[in-house]
Amino acid sequence: MPRDLGTGLWVGSTDARVVRAAAGGGFDWACVDEQHGGAAGGRENTDLIAAVRAAGVPAFVRVAWNRPELIGRALDSGADGVVVPMVDSVEQARAAAAATRFAPRGTRSFGSIRSVDGVVPLVPEQANADVLCLVMVETVRGLDAVDDIAAVDGVDGVFIGPFDLSLALGLDVAGLLADDGEDGPLRRVVRACRARGLVAGAYAGSPERVARLRAAGFTMIAAVDDLAMIARSAGEAAAAAKAR
Repeated sequence: MPRDLGTGLWVGSTDARVVRAAAGGGFDWACVDEQHGGAAGGRENTDLIAAVRAAGVPAFVRVAWNRPELIGRALDSGADGVVVPMVDSVEQARAAAAATRFAPRGTRSFGSIRSVDGVVPLVPEQANADVLCLVMVETVRGLDAVDDIAAVDGVDGVFIGPFDLSLALGLDVAGLLADDGEDGPLRRVVRACRARGLVAGAYAGSPERVARLRAAGFTMIAAVDDLAMIARSAGEAAAAAKAR
């Protein structure tokens, strides 16, 4: 996959029909959120990933935590990559990267995967090359270690959660995004990724934040949450109907 993945959809819905329709609306990718979204794994996880891929875009999963069984399950369900939350050390980054790759490069357990068309065989070398492991920097400790985290073999990108990171830094989200100094948090993450040719990812949640994050140099941006998008569209439609 290219290092510039464009603009994506964050998936909180557990309805595969909704997810397929939303993911097919022109986004470059979609990410199923197991940490704070409705998906809890298992059948739900597999069906949502299949819905995203049926829409014709890459499917990622933000796993609930940095655990090999959660990472393996997401990949076995057909995800193109994982977003691993709360990674704030080299050791944690290594663990996440190892869980995404088969031996000898990693520790992922071998098995078939579920695709849109059913179960398909895996080619370990190809799977190792194609998968993306994106680790989230959301703490002061993680930010301080971002250069070393980005240097870990098997880490394909760093993804920031601006809400957790701003809380950790004692800022609000607007303050975090407004800091465009060379040593500001956003620039530090982007610089670490650029130095190693990695994906620089971030959650935006609004068009205004997308523009700010793109200007800061991020190359993979979650533009909106699907449920928030539906609520906003419904509100706009209801207001327009009542106005007439």
